[in-house]
Amino acid sequence: MLGMLAHLLAILSGFVGPLILWLIKKDQSRFLDHHGRESLNFQFTLLLIGIVLLPLGAGLTFATAGLGILLVAPLLAGISIFALIVEILSCVRAWEGQWCRYPMTIRFLT
Repeated sequence: MLGMLAHLLAILSGFVGPLILWLIKKDQSRFLDHHGRESLNFQFTLLLIGIVLLPLGAGLTFATAGLGILLVAPLLAGISIFALIVEILSCVRAWEGQWCRYPMTIRFLT
């Protein structure tokens, strides 16, 4: 159940909830350690994407007198929808007791 909570907290609080849960419980369960690290790696990857895309999108929007938002907004929406789907799938897999990995994720914590 705590493995599922690591993914569910990511949906609700970004990286803060899974980080707290992982730091407190990682030594008690190898399963929770895995799911906590996976959730955190995915959240850190999303944070990095946001740090890169938001200023890039703002500059593009400014440079094109507002037309850049037509490219950036759907891209950010698509990333958000993708993130929500894979977080829910990972949450379900953890609930079923399966080990899973997020796709397209930089492994910050190994």
